[in-house]
Amino acid sequence: MFDIMSMFQHSFMVRALTGGILISLCAALLGVSLVLKRYSMIGDGLSHVGFGALAIGSAANFAPLEFSIPIVVVSAFFLLRISENSKIKGDAAIALISTGALAIGITVASLSGVNTDIDNYLFGSILSLSNSDIVICWIVFAIVMVLFVMFYNKIFAVTFDESFAKATGTKTGIYNMLIALLTALTIVIGMKLMGTLLISSLIIFPAITSMRICKRFKTVMISSAVVSVVCFFVGLVISYQYSTPAGASVVLVNLCVLIIFSAIGFVRDKINEKKYLKGDLNETAQSKKL
Repeated sequence: MFDIMSMFQHSFMVRALTGGILISLCAALLGVSLVLKRYSMIGDGLSHVGFGALAIGSAANFAPLEFSIPIVVVSAFFLLRISENSKIKGDAAIALISTGALAIGITVASLSGVNTDIDNYLFGSILSLSNSDIVICWIVFAIVMVLFVMFYNKIFAVTFDESFAKATGTKTGIYNMLIALLTALTIVIGMKLMGTLLISSLIIFPAITSMRICKRFKTVMISSAVVSVVCFFVGLVISYQYSTPAGASVVLVNLCVLIIFSAIGFVRDKINEKKYLKGDLNETAQSKKL
């Protein structure tokens, strides 16, 4: 406990924890809808687009983060559009965009020689967060929370049954674009935390983990947020104590929690199954007596 308290005497660790928790919460909330809509790999695709944009921005001496945000947002809308209105669906569209953007980023980085900054975005550099980065994290967190609270019912309807929501007059395209916009913002900011290769884990793991035990949409979202924050905190502490990569440590903690939740869910289902069978047997015995 003393070591844990002492690590937060460093300002860079406080910034890392603050930024990580804010982005983890955003990713966890968005991840539930994305996983249920079978768009869980959109985070991976958009992170590759962000990597390509960052490489181009660095090579052209632009501000990398400010340059990449609009490109990733436009890519999210484009990805949503082509997956809905063309023969290229879901995972195929994500694969096309992500691999193409990653190839462009690697080529530009190689030709321009800006490998240092690009490596930070590729593998993550959570300890290099600046005060301006934390401000951006707070802004993104505020936007995600406000919009989720305002449009919770609509997002719920679009997530579970988009056809029915459309039939009732809900403009599903707007809310799909809203989810895509929030995801794009979260991905771009989160790339500096987890890196291009691992940022999608913040979206996928908490949602999948919570679904092992929770069955309602709201409880899954709450559980996902709690799991995401706890796993990030534990992963950051492990990274500090044992000098392991922060992003990889967070992912490994998420993986362990997923295994634990899966075991708990399996045991609970078996117990419920036995109770159900026992109840059927009791009803059968009583009916025979009658």
